[in-house]
Amino acid sequence: MDFTVETATDAVLDSFRETEDQRLRQITESLTRHLHDFVRDIEPTMEEWEAAIGFLTAVGQTCDDTRQEFVLLSDVLGVSMLVETLNGAEDGTESTVLGPFHMTVSPHRELGESIDLLGTGRPCVVSGRVASADGTPLPDAELDVWQCTEDGFYDVQQPDVQPPGNGRGLFRTDDEGRFWFRGVVPSHYPIPTDGPVGGLLRATGRHPYRPAHVHFIARADGHQPVTTHAFVAGSPYIDSDAVFAVKRGLITDFTESHDERDAERFGMRAPFTHATFDIVLATAPEATP
Repeated sequence: MDFTVETATDAVLDSFRETEDQRLRQITESLTRHLHDFVRDIEPTMEEWEAAIGFLTAVGQTCDDTRQEFVLLSDVLGVSMLVETLNGAEDGTESTVLGPFHMTVSPHRELGESIDLLGTGRPCVVSGRVASADGTPLPDAELDVWQCTEDGFYDVQQPDVQPPGNGRGLFRTDDEGRFWFRGVVPSHYPIPTDGPVGGLLRATGRHPYRPAHVHFIARADGHQPVTTHAFVAGSPYIDSDAVFAVKRGLITDFTESHDERDAERFGMRAPFTHATFDIVLATAPEATP
């Protein structure tokens, strides 16, 4: 049959009828229906279609080993958070976006070690406990941690300024599920704006800023991993995150402590900033009796 506005969708759907993988068939068919409806809705000109192809090409060409512009595009369109929310566990700490800067393997560090290799910024201790949804502490749980500097940059953004692994650490909880590490209070920062996603934000009058936060991925045997943030309470942009990742339950007090005994316990000098961020992991479905 002729390919017309009316027959286009059925023609493409029919081309997928031999797809053996039924999940792939479901995805391609749904994508076709929604994409065709979108095109019929906006009726793009050829120049607009070429601009869209050029934009997506530029997004791909901006990606490299340390930068993921497609993740950034997914983030600013709210797709990353939608996928995280759909897949988040009903029990346990809320999940949020991975973000575009988890592009390198964090170095293994001992509990209490500093992730700040620069020695600048406002000294900070982050401590907490990883537990199961029933409150049982989880010893030997893995915590992958990464954050920006006090100036709002990740190590992969400043290879000539920051050593690799600055602001990153891979920790294991102790016998009581506890963890603690030293660093600096992170800053709010703009997502990269020198690429096509930055151009999209400017064209739509949106700001590029994210509130200050520390990233975590927590894993433990028999439990669902969680990707989450500890957001710094009171940070600028806490109510207008450019990637829609803030959840009220993840906003954490980063409090100045003048307690000399606490400072000594964490290998710090008072005053220092202390944040407590407990993480609860839901039991993995296959581990549920």
